[in-house]
This record gives sequence, C-alpha cells and structure tokens, in this order.
Amino acid sequence: MLKAVIIDDGLQARAALLADLKDHCPQVEVIGEADGVQTGLALIRKESPDLVFLDIKMNDGTGFDLLEKIGKGAFKVVFTTAFNDQAIRAFRFSAIDYLLKPIDPQDLKRAVDKFQDEKQNSQDHYRLLLDNFRQFSSGQSKKIALNTQEKLYFVSVNDIFRCESDSNYTSFFLVDGSKILVTKTMKEYEDLLDSHGFIRVHHSHIVNINRVREF
Repeated sequence: MLKAVIIDDGLQARAALLADLKDHCPQVEVIGEADGVQTGLALIRKESPDLVFLDIKMNDGTGFDLLEKIGKGAFKVVFTTAFNDQAIRAFRFSAIDYLLKPIDPQDLKRAVDKFQDEKQNSQDHYRLLLDNFRQFSSGQSKKIALNTQEKLYFVSVNDIFRCESDSNYTSFFLVDGSKILVTKTMKEYEDLLDSHGFIRVHHSHIVNINRVREF
C-alpha cells in the first residue's frame, strides 16, 4: 500500500479526492488530511507519507511555502490546482504532475500509476515550477525540464535550436552544439513550444525560428 496525505484548505475538495482514491486507487491508503501549510507540515513530519496531494493556494500560504519549509523529503508530490491554462503550461514545462480541479478520476488513477513507475521529484523540479509560474506572469524567458533515461536537464527555451523526432523519443539540439535525447514524443513538446517561436518545418523537425539566420 502507498501511504498518502491530502493537504487542501477546501473541505469538499478533500472529501471528493478521498472518495475518488477509495473508488479508483485501492493501492493508496490516505493516512491523514490537513487544511493548510502549517497543519500540512506537521502531518508530513508525523506520518512520513509516500505521496502528498498538495493544493497550491491555501489560507495560510502556498504549496510552495510548504515545500520550502519541509526541505528534502522522501515523498512524491502531486499538485491539485484550479489555475488557468497559462499556469497549467508552467506545470507542463516543469515536468511536474498535477490534477486540475474538479479532478477527473481517470487522471487521478494515471497520476498514481505514474508515481509507482517513476523516481522521486527533486527540489529542483519544484524550484523550476515556481520560477515558471512567475515567468509566465511576467513574460520572461522560461526553462523546460527534459527527462532522459539517465538524468533530468533544466534548459532555457531560448537555448533550444531545434527538435527532431526519433520514434517515441525526441532529440533536442542546443545552441552550444550539445544534444539531449528525451523519453517523450515530439508531439508533446510541439504543443508546449508553439507559442515560443517554434515551428514544424517537417513531420520530424521543429525549429526555433528565433535562431534561424537565413532560409
């Protein structure tokens, strides 16, 4: 069994998530609930869960405040959020799991299954997500998390020259001449990068138009 806690300042939101977990994720045991940053900190320290379902905006702070205060922990975080489309792109750029409220039970099941298959999210993940939230609001350049089979890279979008499809993988070519082979299809990145000057020039190639000198 996976031990989980729910941290959300909405009583109905916690109740709905708890019911969905019981119905669709029998491998998850919810061992506690909290309604804010301070109560959430106490709960995590007491119970040492495997999985934390964490709201972003709460009455006494944010989920980011909690993560900064808890430091490194042996748990995985799945954010629950009611944010808009722009903020959701920040999650996708950062390769962080999230559930959009109201939570779809099938999305919940996929998130739990993914947790069982993947490694622990790092603190760098959370810092990148927070940075991307701020940058999406200010219009500054952004970083994207690229997962390979060996490690996780955090790359500035402006430093990507082009992407090339390689079956179920994607090769990222950077302006410094390096190459990163990522374990996702190019379609997923095309959707993310289309508003940042990237265009598809071939069925297997996406190019950063800002880096093109001549045609």
